[in-house]
Amino acid sequence: MSTILITGATSGLGRYLAFELVRSGHVVLAHGRDPDRTERLVEELRLEGDAEAFVADLASLARVRELGAHVAGAHPDLDVLINNAGVGAGAPGSGRELSADGHELRLAVDYLAPVVLTRALLPVLRANTPARVVNVGSVGQEPVDFDDIEFRRGYAGFAAYCRAKFALAAHTFALAEELADTGVAVNVLHPATFMDTAMVREGGVTPWTTVADGAPGVLALATQDLGTGGYFDGTRPSRAHEAAYDRDVQKRLAAVTDQLLAL
Repeated sequence: MSTILITGATSGLGRYLAFELVRSGHVVLAHGRDPDRTERLVEELRLEGDAEAFVADLASLARVRELGAHVAGAHPDLDVLINNAGVGAGAPGSGRELSADGHELRLAVDYLAPVVLTRALLPVLRANTPARVVNVGSVGQEPVDFDDIEFRRGYAGFAAYCRAKFALAAHTFALAEELADTGVAVNVLHPATFMDTAMVREGGVTPWTTVADGAPGVLALATQDLGTGGYFDGTRPSRAHEAAYDRDVQKRLAAVTDQLLAL
């Protein structure tokens, strides 16, 4: 059985995954932003199995790094990371928002936070192979504008979300290659379209699917050997935006990411 960290576990898909995994006998490390909600979740999870709460606001990269250090120290047996937490397109008509570090919020939470958390936990994951990183992406992908990475011009919430998810996919493929012979698999998936979550409803969209529809793909990648460097649509191998596979795009993204994280 695995020790699995799930970010954004207090609602939506993350909450559903937490219960499925703890019932299957895995140790679930449930991350949330709100201390009370996270503790309540873990109390419920403990009725089913072994769980522990971890609280951090992923809109602060300092908090993300602290979360990584905290998890690594408390659970040197960690072997699965599910980067599930995210910020959606926002309410219709809402403007550009900033993270605690001054980054565009969707870029910060949906892309930079998973990059930083994965980096922080890689030493532990590499020590517990076979290990897995599952990045919850989206079929909504739009190449980033390297000349306007913070989306200061012509901002739109849905486009910002799609750019961040594109960056996450491109990063996944590059990282999978980097870790090819280490026993750490890295994959990205689109769980399901417009699931019934607070994020989708906030965006003014009537849900098309349930979180139960989105869970099988994540659960499969978290618990089975399905290779590395893949993009999945639910449980089916699929193709991300073609530009996400471009080596030059991946290199430019890595350089820009390092610059953003060094600020």
